[in-house]
Amino acid sequence: MQLIIPAFNEERRLPTTLRSLRAYVLAACEGVGPVEVIVVDNASTDDTAEVARGFDSPAMVVRVVTCSKRGKGAAVRAGMAATDADIVAFMDADGATELPALVEAVSLIEAGADVAVASRALPGSVTWERHSRVRAKGATLYRRLTQAVVPSVVDTQCGFKVFRGDLARSVFDQTGSTGFSFDVEVLARCAARGLEVVEFPVMWTDVPGSTFVPSRHGASSFVELLAIAVRMRRLRRSQSDQRVTLLPLVESIPAPSPLPLAAES
Repeated sequence: MQLIIPAFNEERRLPTTLRSLRAYVLAACEGVGPVEVIVVDNASTDDTAEVARGFDSPAMVVRVVTCSKRGKGAAVRAGMAATDADIVAFMDADGATELPALVEAVSLIEAGADVAVASRALPGSVTWERHSRVRAKGATLYRRLTQAVVPSVVDTQCGFKVFRGDLARSVFDQTGSTGFSFDVEVLARCAARGLEVVEFPVMWTDVPGSTFVPSRHGASSFVELLAIAVRMRRLRRSQSDQRVTLLPLVESIPAPSPLPLAAES
């Protein structure tokens, strides 16, 4: 498995996450297997890259990929392009999602799912949040709007998702979102392909120091969501037009003639 961690100025929070991840991977080798971590340095101005390289070891390989284009979506896409594993995943640098989600997600993929999505909104999930009332209302509104784009997924924004590698690389290669709303486009494109997307409940803790600032990123996330909705509508329309075009061709193919019966002896 290859696990992507997008990181912008995460020199303080990243060590705790990588240390916990290494300990968990070593303890839970059954069901997870070897894990290579790909930290994507998203144009950081601190020592994020150096901190990440310091955790590289035989116990858990840590590789650093540089993404000069700012934005979480751009960083995760760059990380996906650097993968070649059969199972790939991404998680946030703050380690907000409890790590047992790794075993649960991998088991879902091995059972046949194409995408395993951690959810804070399903029965059985447990969350500890410090959000202000304004941020909570904004998150509620955002979640309602995502339902119009990806009605099959309740929580699109939890930063922990696991994929079949070949499918993930193909889907991410087609995405255009670079900001915090990129998850919505990824899941919408997975749904458009008819992939099996499974949500599962997790334990999630709001960790101080988030790079998402509502006053700075809130409006742009809604604008990006609108752009995703427009792109997906065009994609669905194109798929519908293709089906309409192909239908007469299929109907024009003559049915095969019945095979002659063998002569009785």
